[in-house]
Amino acid sequence: MKKMLRSTYFRITVLAVVIAGAVSLGFILRSADNSETILTEKSPSTIELPVDRAVIPSLPAPDDATKAVPVFGNWKNFTTKDGLPSDKCYCVRVIEGKVYVGTHDGLAVYDNGKWKTYTSKDGLAHNGVVSVDYSPITGDIWIGTLGGLTKWSGGKFEVFNQFNSGMPNDLVYMVICDGKDVWCTTGGGAGHYDTFTKKWEIFTEMNAPMHEPWTYGVSAGDGKIFIAAWGGGVIEYNTKTKQFRDYVDPDGFMEIDLQPDDGVVHDITTATSWSEGILWVSSYFGMSRYDGKYWKGYFKEDSGLASNFINFLRAEGHVAYMCTDNGFSSTNGTNWVTYKKNENDANGVAVVTIGGVKKEIPQSPSISHNFIIGVDGQDDVMWVATSKGVSRGEKLKL
Repeated sequence: MKKMLRSTYFRITVLAVVIAGAVSLGFILRSADNSETILTEKSPSTIELPVDRAVIPSLPAPDDATKAVPVFGNWKNFTTKDGLPSDKCYCVRVIEGKVYVGTHDGLAVYDNGKWKTYTSKDGLAHNGVVSVDYSPITGDIWIGTLGGLTKWSGGKFEVFNQFNSGMPNDLVYMVICDGKDVWCTTGGGAGHYDTFTKKWEIFTEMNAPMHEPWTYGVSAGDGKIFIAAWGGGVIEYNTKTKQFRDYVDPDGFMEIDLQPDDGVVHDITTATSWSEGILWVSSYFGMSRYDGKYWKGYFKEDSGLASNFINFLRAEGHVAYMCTDNGFSSTNGTNWVTYKKNENDANGVAVVTIGGVKKEIPQSPSISHNFIIGVDGQDDVMWVATSKGVSRGEKLKL
């Protein structure tokens, strides 16, 4: 099994599955100890989901620990009928009021209620757009594609690839901007581009603690870069000391998480996201949370997680949002909200889970599809990229 997971054939097969999938509360609830848990309404748009500190002993002091997991609804779904170039959506990013959606057939930008599409004919490196980020320092937008990087600056596109710039590989999975630096993860290692010196650094198994050069996700926080590496867990790079540190599953088993909460749940990681001192890590076998001292693992079987197969995650504030192959989930580390669409109609449900107790909130309509691969939000609005369009949800007043 281990050999199969590490093989090039299996790696490409998993990638094909992801791309193909993309192609095709107050109430009173009873908590696990049978005591009443009241979901209070502190603001018109917030449901308070109490935190069980016994689950995660490293959470903040009680006066800071009661944090809400918002519930979204009133979903509006966009497809090719509304102006998208393709229903196969790979990513979504909200930048200064505009929504950028990466699709199979180009980049779609939503502005003032209208969609506009950009393709390779306009200067994109490739029509398969899988990641978008923004540099507040330069004002540039960086676009990761299946055929290289594109910088969108001053209305013009500039293409970066292996041959004209020295980036690690043209198959780009994610791009982020961190100050003056641009980081990308590719099929040939992680790349760091200094926009001042205009030079690349490449990190592979040859000069970093990676198992092999395939890298999927990258995020920045606290002066560090966190790289999700295939078979190598998480690679941390300190931008000041220039030193690496890796986080792997200590039990060494690829098939199961033998010893709970001892590290990342699996070495095949798909994304990282750092927020408020917490590192969140997704994989094809569950999710992990790390506060710098304690690790906590999450699985569909023992949490509110929609599926263990997680394509991507993004943390905003104290909440992490997970994109899976069978629904969209959010959590503060203890409590959950998961969204799923019905199989036979456009409706669905939001499932709120507290201490193992679940409450279902019907939604009409629901998200456009249960295969989710991208998420971003701004100003009480959440966008999710699915294999059948992109969905926009509003924070509910409950």
